[in-house]
Amino acid sequence: QVHMVESGGGLVQAGGSLRLSCAASGRTFSGSALGWFRQLPGKEREFVAGINWNGSGTTYADSVKGRFTISRDNAKNTVDLQMNSLKPEDTAVYHCAAGRVAGLITRLSEFGSWGQGTQVTVSS
Repeated sequence: QVHMVESGGGLVQAGGSLRLSCAASGRTFSGSALGWFRQLPGKEREFVAGINWNGSGTTYADSVKGRFTISRDNAKNTVDLQMNSLKPEDTAVYHCAAGRVAGLITRLSEFGSWGQGTQVTVSS
């Protein structure tokens, strides 16, 4: 059974930083792309950032480019999201996900394992 758990969410003022972490257990994800998505109530889950199997490639949504950084540690089976210069519009539940392939992916359907999510709230 695959199990992914996010941590690091919380309340922060606009302009501040948070670091989200996601730990996976049950199987290794060293051969899989990983990603972060976010979701507001009543809205579709949207792509935030993705990283390929060995960390050599990353991709970001335009709304977070230059502010967020995704990284992974295959030895620890973890993926992190460093979020800087946070804005109120970044407020959402953030989910980590493991892809079905090794290369860079961004579409919801390409990810097969999900965490429960962690709340990020940015106050103005």
